[in-house]
Amino acid sequence: MKPWKNCLAAILLSLVTLPASAQGILIVGDSISAAFGLELERGWVSLLEARLREESVDVPVVNASVSGDTTAGGLARLPRLLQQHEPELVIIELGGNDGLRGLAPDKMQQNLSAMIEASAQTGADVILLGMRIPPNYGVRYTEAFEQVYRTLGAEPQVALVPFVLEGVAGIPELMQGDGVHPNAQGQPGILKNAWPPISDWLVKQP
Repeated sequence: MKPWKNCLAAILLSLVTLPASAQGILIVGDSISAAFGLELERGWVSLLEARLREESVDVPVVNASVSGDTTAGGLARLPRLLQQHEPELVIIELGGNDGLRGLAPDKMQQNLSAMIEASAQTGADVILLGMRIPPNYGVRYTEAFEQVYRTLGAEPQVALVPFVLEGVAGIPELMQGDGVHPNAQGQPGILKNAWPPISDWLVKQP
């Protein structure tokens, strides 16, 4: 093969192996964002995509949520996701499984903080969707758990939704039988809570 053909082949190979650049919204969450127990198109992330289309907003959404994921799992997955999708906005919806497993809130905070920092270093904005856990975990633990989100939400590069299941959790007709995951009727409530900072972010885009 002639030298110029070798060069052309190398260029084509490099283009094939380059990651696709979405330049949109990346959602890193757990079962709440992975539409656990539902058809994926009925989850709040799909409702978000539909709303963006209705408002003629051409912003791609990548849902990288995994049911059962913890903040440690999200942190481990994030670098590759950032490299692959190059998002302009990262929405982090994690922590619920840390709480249900009784994991240390300070470690959860470290993991979330590292995810925020890694996202910010790529130039992406960050929205943190906060969670709460049942009161049977004890006042000390539940308060420490919620304080994690308040602390991180005070950072200038973070927009915080204090409790993304506000108005949904604890309402039987909006929850699945396990009492943990919202049903299809509860998904619009999740989007309603998550939408304000997303809308604010969209307004700021050139």
